Amino acid sequence: MPTVFDQLLDRFHGCLASVDSALVSDAVARIEWDMPVRSLDPRRLDCLRHLDRVAELAPKVVRPLARFVADHRGDLRWGQTYTASDFGQAFIDNYGWLEVFGTRGHFVNDDVAAGLLILGSDMVYPDHHHIAEEIYIPLTGGTEWRMGEDGFRVREAGEVIHHASNVSHAMRTGKEPLMALYIWRGGPLAQKSNIGSEGRN
Repeated sequence: MPTVFDQLLDRFHGCLASVDSALVSDAVARIEWDMPVRSLDPRRLDCLRHLDRVAELAPKVVRPLARFVADHRGDLRWGQTYTASDFGQAFIDNYGWLEVFGTRGHFVNDDVAAGLLILGSDMVYPDHHHIAEEIYIPLTGGTEWRMGEDGFRVREAGEVIHHASNVSHAMRTGKEPLMALYIWRGGPLAQKSNIGSEGRN
């Protein structure tokens, strides 16, 4: 019988496979999906209170993943890269991520990391950048995203957002929370992002 983690990986893979994008299709094809499981103790965060609303907002094609994560939130290892000294306590109370696979996720992968980001409503994830190339796919719509020196613009669920290495980016949620799928590759997979907009534009 499949474990919770097997089911998580299967739904995550299915969500990625549904995205109509050459960039994402190439990334999916390069991933070796037969990954060993890593034993991790569950960890809960305050931001998990947003998951039921996220599951309601998610479009039909990604709802199985969003609902599964909401239903099994207590079985999973949630993480945070930042502390209150970086962006304030309100941000920490509304922010977290789940690494499905990578160097610290539920499945072992030393070449690519992927998972889910949660950001509560009315929050700003300030400018930051990192060495790894990043692909984001919002699973909920209405969040504003900024890259480089461009202004914020609203991105809808299912759009593909690509951040090349060291390109500064930021997000700003409105009245609804954000869940976004992410893929990191081509750099340190557990790097704490550099805060600010000093990255290459």
